[in-house]
Amino acid sequence: MPLRHRLLAALVAVTWGLNFPAIHLSLEQFPPFFLVALRWTLIAVPTVLLVPRPRVAARWLVGYGLGFGVLQFVFLYLAMDTGMPTGLASLVLQSSAPFTVLLAAAFLREQLTPRQGLGVAVAVAGLGGIAVHRAGLDGGATLLPVVLTLCGGLGWAFGNLCNRRAQADSPFRLMLWMSVVPPLPMLVLALALEGPDRVRASLTGLTTPTGLAALGGLLFTVLVATLVGSGLWTWLMAQHPSSVVAPFSLLVPVVGIGSSWLVLGEPTEPAELLLGVLVVGGVLLGSAPARRRDVGADGRPAGPAAGDDRADATTAAVSPPAR
Repeated sequence: MPLRHRLLAALVAVTWGLNFPAIHLSLEQFPPFFLVALRWTLIAVPTVLLVPRPRVAARWLVGYGLGFGVLQFVFLYLAMDTGMPTGLASLVLQSSAPFTVLLAAAFLREQLTPRQGLGVAVAVAGLGGIAVHRAGLDGGATLLPVVLTLCGGLGWAFGNLCNRRAQADSPFRLMLWMSVVPPLPMLVLALALEGPDRVRASLTGLTTPTGLAALGGLLFTVLVATLVGSGLWTWLMAQHPSSVVAPFSLLVPVVGIGSSWLVLGEPTEPAELLLGVLVVGGVLLGSAPARRRDVGADGRPAGPAAGDDRADATTAAVSPPAR
């Protein structure tokens, strides 16, 4: 992988990490469910008008949209709106990696290699440690946002499985057309749970500093993190083995935590940083390409050999089509 492509991969990770403070700024103005609807509507409208539909079965397209577009962001935005620290959210959302491995083993019958199993165990231990630590803060009140973020990671993992089953002729066009699924159900949820008055109020005062910052965060999420970031990532994944590109996404929580500290003045507990290293290490271990010594019970290799261009379940989890 040439240096220029490595720099592009790092740039994508930076944009995805900065996306979490951008979401924080948008949530200062818009209620979470309505914000999810806005985010995907801004992509869905030009997609329907300008982008040819990928050749995939409708059920996988809808499943991808519900998992990645609805469930992931409903729980993530709700968690951040109810007190989940921005930097910590970028870290806990990495739970999608072990969730994807386990769901793929359960529903797609993908065999779990010893390395993947160890990586899942290490990542789960780190996430469990964060949950236990949060349960001991403020009488356990800070635990709920962590649980909600974990639910977002599970939704992302479900979307990953549908993405893999879709086998789209163009992964980037699949990502764009997935955006057609969330707007309507999210608007219904916003009106039913947040109420028309709150939705209407969020559309006023957009010229105030808070409103302008929220609009800037929303535009960054749509244009930079989703379209530019995912476009570059999809291109890189087409040029190089996924096992080479995917580990760069582990920079996302590093950038998310660092930028949240610099931009928002948000501190992170040392214990959570140490546990975060455990989570990232587990994801990295599980996403490493399988070697020939990783064998199944029958003595044959339990996964693709190193250099195989096909993404395994964990690699798919740490190489999101769009953040």
